[in-house]
Amino acid sequence: MDELFVKMQKVIAEKLEIDESKVTMDSSFRQDLGADSLDIYELVYAIEEELSVKIQDDKATEFETVRDAYEFIKSQKNG
Repeated sequence: MDELFVKMQKVIAEKLEIDESKVTMDSSFRQDLGADSLDIYELVYAIEEELSVKIQDDKATEFETVRDAYEFIKSQKNG
C-alpha cells in the first residue's frame, strides 16, 4: 500500500479505536468499522489535519468506504 493509505489507515484506526488491520480500502465506514455520522466528521477533520487537505462537508457525507475517501484525497493532493 502507498504512503497515503498507510497514513489514512492509522488515523482511522486511532479515531475509531480499532485495530489498523481492520481498515482496508474496501471497508465501509459504517458497516465494517462501526462509524456513525459524528465519527465520520471527526475522521474527516483528523484526515484534513494529518494530510493537509480540505474536504468539503457535502463531499465527506458521500464517503461510504475508505476507498471513496482515499480516491478523493488523492485527487486533491495531485490536483
